[in-house]
Amino acid sequence: MRIADALLPEFDQEMGNTRKCLERIPTAKFSYKPHPKSFDMGSLAVHIATVCDWGAITLAQDSFDYAPVGAEPYKPPVAKDTAELLAMFDKGSKQFRAALAATDDGSFMKPWSLLAGGNTVFTMPRIAVIRSMIFNHLVHHRGQLTVYLRLNDVAVPGIYGPSADEQ
Repeated sequence: MRIADALLPEFDQEMGNTRKCLERIPTAKFSYKPHPKSFDMGSLAVHIATVCDWGAITLAQDSFDYAPVGAEPYKPPVAKDTAELLAMFDKGSKQFRAALAATDDGSFMKPWSLLAGGNTVFTMPRIAVIRSMIFNHLVHHRGQLTVYLRLNDVAVPGIYGPSADEQ
């Protein structure tokens, strides 16, 4: 079995679960922060929505410098409302899925590097980046988002089974 074929069912499940969480965010709660050191809900949601963009970049390039010397650093987009947030997510997840499906096993095993100002932050095989820095990263932040939803009395969707709000 190809690596991509093993990843795609997990991708589809996690993206479906992620979209269920994102679509429940009330636009009026985008500025909510549970703690001064926390993301506000809108920024956390955009971060989650754009993780797929990072996945597509990982599969298309050998490295990414988020703060290149002599150029503008990466700046996350801003969503003005839930509809715009979902459009970001839908676009990115569609592109990432297509890139995953098209990637051959050899490409998954090639090294990929994250850079900051030309300095290597880490290098690991693309498959490790996809699993840890993309899939697991998204799941981690989605878990944070479900706490934000709960703290705002927004019904939390079932992710890996029913939630307290969906029996």
